[in-house]
Amino acid sequence: MKILFISDIHGITKNLDKVRRLIEKNNFDKIVNLGDMYYCGLSIRGMLEVDPNTVKDFLTNYQHKLLSLQGNCDSEVDIEKSEFPICRDLALINVDDINIYCTHGHIYNIDKNSKFVNGGVLIYGHFHVPYIKKVANMTYVCVGSISLPRDKYGPTYAIYENRKISIYSLMDDSIVFESEV
Repeated sequence: MKILFISDIHGITKNLDKVRRLIEKNNFDKIVNLGDMYYCGLSIRGMLEVDPNTVKDFLTNYQHKLLSLQGNCDSEVDIEKSEFPICRDLALINVDDINIYCTHGHIYNIDKNSKFVNGGVLIYGHFHVPYIKKVANMTYVCVGSISLPRDKYGPTYAIYENRKISIYSLMDDSIVFESEV
């Protein structure tokens, strides 16, 4: 199974065409949106092109293979107006006998992980900084953000395939981090 993970769009349309081309180029079995879909905050408005309806249409276009999580900036109104289901805090994908726990990252993450003792992968966004870290029998993956990166790597996304998780730069598709799980 090949899974694409994106996070923290925040209503910004700038990189949606790059993600669309990535999806068209690959045969993803599932697309996981890890939250913070529409809201961009007052400090960003005017600096970037923000259009929550375009983001909603973009995600709706892939709803047949979309798993979407609620982020801390996603409101009840956002959830109600979306044309696809949105999981609140946590979703589980079991693939290749690996539990991949999907969340936004504000409730569960590498520092808030006491519920995850049986091993697997906890994958999230929220922090806008990509990394892969292994602690005991868990792999923690922060996919970064496709719209508002907070580090030197720029916009990033992750792909799971064949027991391997890789984080890529959205700008040139180069591998930023990679790990067997």
